[in-house]
Amino acid sequence: MYSVVISVSSQTLCLYQGKQKVCQYPISSALNGIGGEKNSGKTPLGRHRIRAKIGEGLPINSVLIGRRPTGEIYTPELAHAYPERDWVLSRILWLSGQEIGMNRLGQVDTMQRYIYIHGTPDSEPMGVPRSHGCIRMRNADVMALFDCVSVGTEVLITA
Repeated sequence: MYSVVISVSSQTLCLYQGKQKVCQYPISSALNGIGGEKNSGKTPLGRHRIRAKIGEGLPINSVLIGRRPTGEIYTPELAHAYPERDWVLSRILWLSGQEIGMNRLGQVDTMQRYIYIHGTPDSEPMGVPRSHGCIRMRNADVMALFDCVSVGTEVLITA
């Protein structure tokens, strides 16, 4: 059984099998810091589960909007044509909070905020908070993680 631990302070995501750390990846959490409030642009803390896995079988750098593939493949030229987009690429692991009042229900619901672990352009820096609330990863890394975890996998996000 796998689990995931994300550290905002170290900007890392660790994949565990039981108590054994299997992999560690650099990530990018929210530019606005930590917090669970709707429309805050912050990364929520606490216990979560993977609610849905989206993008299985898509090619690397596939563009997803509203959790659906657009048929586009990310390129610098596409980025130049659409500079306003917050790029969600390759895979989505949609998170659902497990702690009522902290990251579930009301004004702090992680799932209703559409908080994901997802791919981002490889030109974006990792190890630096830059997202709009989600956890961004390198495309190859999120694809490898996607293949290991399942719906229901526990995800702990710590400060």
